[in-house]
This record gives sequence, structure tokens and C-alpha cells, in this order.
Amino acid sequence: MSQPEHVISRRRFVQMVLLGGAAAVVLPAAAQGDALPPLSGSDPTASALAYTEDAAAVDAKRFPQHKAGDTCLSCNFYQGKSARGACSLFPGKSVAGKGWCSAFVAKA
Repeated sequence: MSQPEHVISRRRFVQMVLLGGAAAVVLPAAAQGDALPPLSGSDPTASALAYTEDAAAVDAKRFPQHKAGDTCLSCNFYQGKSARGACSLFPGKSVAGKGWCSAFVAKA
């Protein structure tokens, strides 16, 4: 016996609930980049990746891969659209849009 088309299977219902819950967690975190506390220079990950708030201050001899214009705003990991935003490398913290770190990857 077949069910009417408007009946949702249990499996499909669980998938929809899980996807909705994941979106409810991820989207607000990305949208609230300005509300996140700023990344501290003493943070171990920031130190390991040589994060700096101002890409213009990057030591060219120490980081020859850094090019003019490489900033968090143009990085693939940056999730913000303003002066400060979330970065997937530093969860729970905001980074400066004009900042830079050694893990920089240009947006496609």
C-alpha cells in the first residue's frame, strides 16, 4: 500500500531536523563576527600562525609568501564582510579584516 505524497518519511524528517539545527548553529556564528571577542596576539594559535592585526606590518623577510593586498578580507578562511569578522582558523574569536596570518589562502 503506498502512502500519499505529502507524508514525510521518518528518515527524511530526521534529516531535515538535523540540517535545520546545524544551520541554526553555524549561520548566527558567522553573522555575528562583530560580536565575537577579538583574537589576542597571545593566543597560541595566533602566535603559531604569526597573526597580525595589520597586514602592512608583516615582515617580508620572515614571510616572503606575503604579497601586498593579502589580508583577512581576501582570505578564504575569513567569514566576515566588515572590518572585523569570524575566521574558521580561530573559532569563537574575531580577526581584523586588514589582518594577516601565515595560513592565508586567497579566495577563489
